[in-house]
Amino acid sequence: MGSLCVASPRPASAQMQSVYNTSYPSVIRVAIRAYNNPVSPILYVQTVGFEEYCKDVLPNEWYPTWSPEALKAGAIAVKMFAWYHTLHPVTQSGFTYDVDNTTNFQQFKYLSGQTVTDQAVQDTWNYVYAPSTGEIKELSYRAGFPNRENRGFIGTNIMAQWGSEYFGQIAKMLFPNILNLYYPSYLLKFV
Repeated sequence: MGSLCVASPRPASAQMQSVYNTSYPSVIRVAIRAYNNPVSPILYVQTVGFEEYCKDVLPNEWYPTWSPEALKAGAIAVKMFAWYHTLHPVTQSGFTYDVDNTTNFQQFKYLSGQTVTDQAVQDTWNYVYAPSTGEIKELSYRAGFPNRENRGFIGTNIMAQWGSEYFGQIAKMLFPNILNLYYPSYLLKFV
């Protein structure tokens, strides 16, 4: 079992952080664990540009060979997940960080971006996906089952990565429609 990470609670009087009053972070702090192993000790914390982080996560969470629409849906999920965690840092073993480089958060490998996944991040950079209140929420996702619709995930607020590919490649859905399948009470907003 991994160590417990505790986020600092937000004061009751604090204003809700939303896409309307909070800008993208410029950087994100990534705890680097040995061998990208979720249970390895933290070696150090690396500060990375926020957009670079998203570009270095997407090809490690979504296959770069997948359809452009699946990659765009993945880019939005990766970005919103990371943004949420920059607002909820954790302290563990004397290190304060936003995410780590493992599947505890999102698989991050520095400078691993690829042309097709970088393009998906760039194509969706000015879009956010949030509830109607605009609250910055973590967009959760799981692998799901290869080459299937993964209908069990639909409407659960957890996207199936393989499902995003199925709907992008086979059903020819656009990324906003793919996101809407999994996060039905959320809205795509241009920022």
